[in-house]
Amino acid sequence: QVQLVESGGGLVQTGGSLSLSCAASGSIFRINDMGWYRQSPGKQRELVATITRGGRTNYPDSVKGRFTISRDNTKNTVYLRMNSLKPEDTAVYYCNCRALSQLGYEYGYWGQGTQVTVSS
Repeated sequence: QVQLVESGGGLVQTGGSLSLSCAASGSIFRINDMGWYRQSPGKQRELVATITRGGRTNYPDSVKGRFTISRDNTKNTVYLRMNSLKPEDTAVYYCNCRALSQLGYEYGYWGQGTQVTVSS
């Protein structure tokens, strides 16, 4: 079992910045891909950013150039730096990871979610 604990959400003004973090703990053999997703009321959960264990990143056009995902494998932690925030970025942000257990099974895990609100 793997637990993901998120922190860093809050309220910021348009154009401001915010940093999120997500730390994994539990029975972990190896964490593979990690990522961030977000969900607004009335909308489906959407991809924000992903990062492989080797550091390869992927972003949708909606956040490309403004958001940066990174990870520290020694701490089992993934980060999201958000710059030039817009009201459209307002959502609950969830972290996700794919973890290989000691028994050789890979599962997907989700954080509890953290609210990000950008005022106009």
